[in-house]
This record gives sequence, C-alpha cells and structure tokens, in this order.
Amino acid sequence: MISRPLRVGIIAGEASGDILGAGLIKALKSQHSNLTFIGIGGPKMIAEGCESLEPMETLSVMGLIEVIRHIRPLLAVRKKIIQCFTDNPPDIFIGIDAPDFCLPVAKKLKQRGIKTVQYVSPSVWAWRQGRVHGIKRSVDTVLCLFPFEKAFYDRFDMHATFIGHTLADQFPLEPDTEAARTALGLPLDTTCVALMPGSRLSEIARMLPLYLETAVGLIETHPGIQFLIPAVNAACSQAIAVQVAAYPHLQVRIVEGDSQRVMTAADALLMTSGTATLEAMLLKKPTVVSYKMATLSWWLVKWLVKIEWAALPNLLAERALMPEYLQDQAQAALLIPAMGHCLEQGYRDDHIREFHRQHVRLRRDADQRAADAVLALLS
Repeated sequence: MISRPLRVGIIAGEASGDILGAGLIKALKSQHSNLTFIGIGGPKMIAEGCESLEPMETLSVMGLIEVIRHIRPLLAVRKKIIQCFTDNPPDIFIGIDAPDFCLPVAKKLKQRGIKTVQYVSPSVWAWRQGRVHGIKRSVDTVLCLFPFEKAFYDRFDMHATFIGHTLADQFPLEPDTEAARTALGLPLDTTCVALMPGSRLSEIARMLPLYLETAVGLIETHPGIQFLIPAVNAACSQAIAVQVAAYPHLQVRIVEGDSQRVMTAADALLMTSGTATLEAMLLKKPTVVSYKMATLSWWLVKWLVKIEWAALPNLLAERALMPEYLQDQAQAALLIPAMGHCLEQGYRDDHIREFHRQHVRLRRDADQRAADAVLALLS
C-alpha cells in the first residue's frame, strides 16, 4: 500500500471518458486518502475533485475536417499541458481514450521518467496495427475494456490489463422490458422492433429508407408490429419524421432523447454498426447490424481494417451473434428474413443466453480494477 501523497495527471476528451475518469478517481480515492488530480476533465471528473486546466469540450472535436480546423488551439492546449506536467510532474499520467491527444502527452512524460497509462485502447487491433509500437513507446500499460484487446497486446509483448467495461457493471443482468414499455406508454403484449439508423443526420438520410423498407416487408409476416425510432435531438427527430410520413401504414413512434429506454422496450433491434451494439448485447436484445457508406470509403476501410466483424459483440464471441449486412449486402431482401429470425422464440432464447454470458464476462468491476492497475504500476 502506498502511503505518500500522490499527484495524478489525467485527461479525458469527451463525455464517455468523463464517466470512466470519474469512476476511476472515485475508486482511487477509496484506496488512498491523499490524492490530487489535475489535467482535463468534464463535470463528472470535476465533481470527484479533478482540477481541469481547460474545458473538456476543447478536445471534443470529431471528424478529420473539424480536427484540421481546430488544430492550432488543440496543439496549444497540448503544449500547455505538457509544460504544466513538466514544471510540476505528476506521479503518474492517465490518458482516457482520445489517443491522438493523450498519447503524445504520455510519450513526452514517459521520456521524463513519469509512469503513463492509456485507459481505453485505440482500435489498433482493427486497423493500422503498426501503431502498437508507438503506443508501446508512449505508455507503460494499457487498460483494456475487452479481452481481445489484451490478447492483441500480448502478441507484441506489451503490458496490458483487461479490466472489463463500466457499462457491463452498470447494466442489470436482466433488463426490465416491462418498466421501459410502461414508461413509454406501450402495450406489454405488442411486438416492438426498434429501428436505429444512427445519431447523425447523414446516417439517418443513408440508412433509414432501407430500415423502413425492411419494416414494410417485416409486417407482411409479423403484422401489428410497433416500430420505435430513437432520435438524439429535435433536428434528428424532424429528419426521421419526414421519411416516416411516406409510410402511413406503419405503426412508427419517434422517441426523442431516450435511446436506451427504446432499446430496453424492444423485442429486437435493427441498427447501424457502432458502440450501441454493445448496449444492445447488455440489454439482451436480438439484433441485426447494417451499414453502408460511400464506395471509395468502403474500399479504403476494407483495405485498412483487419478484423472479420464490425459489431463489438461479434468480436467478443468470435462469431456472428449479430448478423451483419454491410455495404452491398445492406438490402431489404436480406434484412427482412434476418429480422424475422430475431422474433422467433428459439432464436431469441439462444441469443439471450449468449448475451448474458458475454455480459458476465465483461462485468468485472472496471473502476476498481482500473484503480488497482494504476496503483500497482506506482508501487
């Protein structure tokens, strides 16, 4: 046990990292009474006692063009942070996600003899795998949310710890579908299917027509389905409503700002590939994944990406737990029967059992394990 005062440098770049950072800070404080935290964090980290030198929103820049547009202020913030930690060195530095910002900071500090941690692995196992050597030069350890990430680092003789996923700790093993339906005012005996085209207007424009065409085919074999579509904000809700208006014979309800409750209420999901597939697994919902993009982008992805599946649950299980219909396969003729299977009782039971097994596998008290790994590195 370390008894001396400890100064922890810590940076999170977006809301998900703020959640992880707050949980880590709380777990560290439960084991050590004399800690100070300084760096960049959001409201949750600040509430746990982190001194944020810059607003976290400064780092919350998405997309290549946006990053280029904000490159000068981002570089200025990074220089300021490095100078701050050089003048008053922390005992350890923890970068949470945001690898393009955090890893260069970690590399500078590691060169000065400061212990460094990357919390949330970059997707180096999926594409540009050569980056692992730069990660190895930058940090002493990586805290991995998934077991396949640790297995990847083991291949390169790099220290990494599988800590599990905070969402797996937070989500109950048995979802309360009845409560979600009651909250949404839905009948308990109605078959509900959630259509989840994505959270961006461009994804809605690209994917929702396909999903609505699939819905039309699905009600031919499963009449009376209530379709739910979550929208992250008013703009997305309006864009969805414009497309839904062309299908007056479908029972469609748009729910703004409550995607998790929509997913919980549904019997099955049709969704765009992304991190929401992990939530779908934790909620034990049979799911079909579909996505398509510009042809040039697709061929670039095919060339760069070195994994067999896009959905996280499939990577975890090493098999297609969630059928994937990507690019040329993203067509209603294939999605309709796949969604039909999701509503079959035998199929549902098999998948729910496997989702439960994977949930337990990820449910490892991630905050505490992360804190243990940080303190072990210090000692």
